[in-house]
Amino acid sequence: MNTDQISSDPVYSPALSAARIEPPSSWPSIGLRELWDYRELLYFFTWRDIKVRYKQTALGALWAIIQPLFMMLVFSLFFGRLAGVPSDGIPYPVFTFCALLPWQLFAHALTESSNSLLRSQQLITKVYFPRLVVPISAVLGGLVDFAIAFVMLLVMMFLFGIVPGWQIVTIPGLILLAMLTALGVGLWLAALNVQYRDVRFTITFLVQFWLFATPVAYPSSLVPAKWRALYALNPMVGVVDGFRWALLGKHESPGLPFVVSLIVVFLLLAGGLYYFRRQEQQFADII
Repeated sequence: MNTDQISSDPVYSPALSAARIEPPSSWPSIGLRELWDYRELLYFFTWRDIKVRYKQTALGALWAIIQPLFMMLVFSLFFGRLAGVPSDGIPYPVFTFCALLPWQLFAHALTESSNSLLRSQQLITKVYFPRLVVPISAVLGGLVDFAIAFVMLLVMMFLFGIVPGWQIVTIPGLILLAMLTALGVGLWLAALNVQYRDVRFTITFLVQFWLFATPVAYPSSLVPAKWRALYALNPMVGVVDGFRWALLGKHESPGLPFVVSLIVVFLLLAGGLYYFRRQEQQFADII
């Protein structure tokens, strides 16, 4: 083969570029540019998780309303009526349902993202793509359920004569905070779940414990003032209190506990991203 033949062959065209895959350095980057390049795959994974969730179900998307609705009824009976737990002057059913919405979003995102790598092991062992796509798509999949249940909350607020004020504009930020909290913890658990399979058994216990450590069935005002900053180390405290402040017309803003929750979320997310990226190179070998 002469030189002219080689130069005319498209395999040797200088316009073609090669992608070089290297293991992350001691301080691996998040890879935002790479995530953006794979945004269509992120959309595909998210849509796949949504379809699988409701495939061959009799009630379909109604489960998004049934789950928080039944929990609200149980809490209203045992905590609101029998135990007499206060609700800051707000009708207890609305008080609880408002908190259950961000909680359900968080709990679903945490559970799904923690188990996401194991469910996608066939792809991980055969095809290269940014592994962060998998847990992020699992977190995004819960937004559909949240949107459906949020409409139910608005109906309940209308029936009880509750009109939100300007604070409602903060709801998207609070939703993002709940999702980032779930992602931060989910990244830790997802990476650990690959190496230690018994981690998945602790997830259910963790979610149940976290529920009662969060002011869902009770107001955070029950916590003594001197302990509230420590109590706010649970980032869902800031999210739940923020939702009630934004939608139910509570006079007091979350204040210092919310700032503490923001700091904790940032630390959880930064640590989760670092640990996940450090372990990412081993996923295909171990899983």
